[in-house]
Amino acid sequence: MRAVPPGARAYVLCAVLVATVCAVPALRPGAQTPWGAVALLALLYAACEQVTLPGTEDRAPTGMGPFVPVLLAGAFLLPPPAAALVAVPGALTGRVVQHPVRLRRVWHAAQFALATCAAAYAFGGVGAAGSGRNVVSAGDFPYALLPAAVGAVTFCLVLVALDGSILVIAERCPPPRAWRGLLLRSLAPHLVHGLAGLMMAVLWRSPYGPVAALLVLLPMYVSCWVFAQYHRESVAHQATIRALVQAVDLKDRYTRGHSERVGRASVMIARELGMPDDRLEVLRFAGILHDVGKLGVPTRLLRKEGPLTPDERRVIELHPEYGHEMVRGISFLGEARAAILHHHERLDGRGYPYGLSGVQIPELARVVAVADAFDAMTSTRSYRRARPVTTAVEELRRCAGAQFDPRMVRALARALDRHGWHPAVTADPPDAVDPCGNVPPGPRAASHRPSQGGTRSGTGHSHGSESDAGGDGSAGTGPAAVPGAGPVSVPGTAPVPSPRTAPTDRGGHA
Repeated sequence: MRAVPPGARAYVLCAVLVATVCAVPALRPGAQTPWGAVALLALLYAACEQVTLPGTEDRAPTGMGPFVPVLLAGAFLLPPPAAALVAVPGALTGRVVQHPVRLRRVWHAAQFALATCAAAYAFGGVGAAGSGRNVVSAGDFPYALLPAAVGAVTFCLVLVALDGSILVIAERCPPPRAWRGLLLRSLAPHLVHGLAGLMMAVLWRSPYGPVAALLVLLPMYVSCWVFAQYHRESVAHQATIRALVQAVDLKDRYTRGHSERVGRASVMIARELGMPDDRLEVLRFAGILHDVGKLGVPTRLLRKEGPLTPDERRVIELHPEYGHEMVRGISFLGEARAAILHHHERLDGRGYPYGLSGVQIPELARVVAVADAFDAMTSTRSYRRARPVTTAVEELRRCAGAQFDPRMVRALARALDRHGWHPAVTADPPDAVDPCGNVPPGPRAASHRPSQGGTRSGTGHSHGSESDAGGDGSAGTGPAAVPGAGPVSVPGTAPVPSPRTAPTDRGGHA
């Protein structure tokens, strides 16, 4: 678990203090706070936060906000200081799935209190008869639509501002990207929640009372259940991908965890490029599954101790096509299928399987190629130690323009400067990795042992997996070196490195 930066803790404390200042007027003597309504709404919201959906093992998915209409109804019914109190009990007792739990609960209580209070002020300040709250009290539903919309938008903007700020402070996310993505995702749902909250407020003030207002939550509960089914389907997709990756890891034991790290690095690149969230998820799938075609490669080739023959290399070069065939029928992968097929293409047209060049190579494939090469160079293997991150980045820059898309390389470099690189999964036994980082204390004996009839340095492909810079999409030519396309390690010969192709530590195998 990563420690929360001191700046983020200070920001949360400031939010709590401001929320407290907003709510204090409701606690003063003579404030005429409608404590009955406050208690009912607070209890209702707290209960909604604990709802368990039928047919699922989990409660309402975190972050979906299916019961936000309760908070907006409080903003439309109560004075702003009292409305700020409605969210506090539910936020402090609600479900939190990420650590630190207590800090996140306090943060949720503060941000929802501030958003509800701001929405109440905005709603109360709009309306022809003096305030939107008077319109609700009079039961003039159509005339309350504009104040309700203003209140819902204000609620959304405050949440986006607070969430974006904490992302900037805690995650060092660029401000434009932090706020742009949040606003686009949140605005439409909050407008819908605002309409539902207005219906609750009008029914609450009607002769039927609060009981009638509860009926508005029924469709929200149904929508929450539908979303949960979608969530379960997404979990099933993840399980399918994990099963495929585990099968690859079992077959090629030297690269355990490589697929997950390539997926993570691919997402880092995509975020720097400003790709939308839906493409980020597809790209993560592409990075994780880029080596799934190894399942179609004979295990003896993946685990061979000597250099590969030209015929064996040609078999290895088929793994992108094998992978594409395996996932072709999985519809939710979308663009990821093309990335799996083309992540060994090179910008100069000397890659495989089709020798595409430049913009002919799909954008996601160009991202995965850089991520794959980076992880290959920074991962310790049984035959050689990892390279430092800075060395790997310099190698990528050297090969940019010929093998890699320079834009992707620059994006990865920026992401690494901002976030660093801390792989959570390693492909090495526990005693092979220095606890302080990727680089072990000293070179392993295997890293200097010559292969049978060949050399352990050059531009090999590591069995179609990743070598130091010549693995799947890595900076070596590897099997991408078709006849006449560049240096290849051939048994019994010493490879000649190309000035635009990164060297590797192993000739022809992993």
